[in-house]
Amino acid sequence: MNYENISIERENGIAVITINRPTKLNALNKATIEELHKAFKSENEDRSIKVIIITGSGDKAFVAGADISEFANFSIKEGGRLAAQGQEMLFDFVQNLETPVIAAVNGFALGGGLELAMSAHFRIASDNAKMGLPEVSLGVIPGYGGTQRLPQLIGKGRAMEMIMTAGMIDAPTALSYGLVNHVVPQAELLDLAKNIATKITKNSSVAIGKAIQSVNAGFEEGVNGYHTEIRAFGECFGTEDFKEGTTAFLEKRKAAFPGK
Repeated sequence: MNYENISIERENGIAVITINRPTKLNALNKATIEELHKAFKSENEDRSIKVIIITGSGDKAFVAGADISEFANFSIKEGGRLAAQGQEMLFDFVQNLETPVIAAVNGFALGGGLELAMSAHFRIASDNAKMGLPEVSLGVIPGYGGTQRLPQLIGKGRAMEMIMTAGMIDAPTALSYGLVNHVVPQAELLDLAKNIATKITKNSSVAIGKAIQSVNAGFEEGVNGYHTEIRAFGECFGTEDFKEGTTAFLEKRKAAFPGK
């Protein structure tokens, strides 16, 4: 599939999706969100892809925000629809993907950009990265899950401060907050992401998908995460990956998971 705003590279079971709008600092417009949805869906359905890395082109920005010109004149109804459709199409979709997603934050991750990074299963950042949710400075609030995911990741108080001040934090602060897992020089960012991804590819993709489902359940209102875990744990026993993993362990060899 040909894309205008993103590119995809695949190697050794790892897909790297790069948002490629450098003149707009990779800002998310409607077309880019639609392309990202299609790309994540396609890579998730490809059995050969075990991990997806999402990053931005250039050395300045992961995603510098949403394309404000697209919604500056929206009505209340249109604004609500924008948030609902965006969350369903991309942000919630990524969070609940069975294939693990790593956000490699290579510069500014602001507004919708930080919300996209937070939708990933975890984040690593370059040492020049800056992150923030500046929406209140425009008279609006984060609408792509930012008010929900940021407190989950860094705590209510810190999230409130970031949202209310509309300020940015640097990469070391993001690391100390637990917003990102690692900070490295920009030249080393993709190598680190691929190194972590390679470790993930050696494990059962079926089990990883069920682990993602179980962890996410603990953050969903009205859902008992423990019950989800118990059900998913039991389901693992009926998979070929479980049979291969336990057999390999008993035979003292490395498992070759079929991903079924």
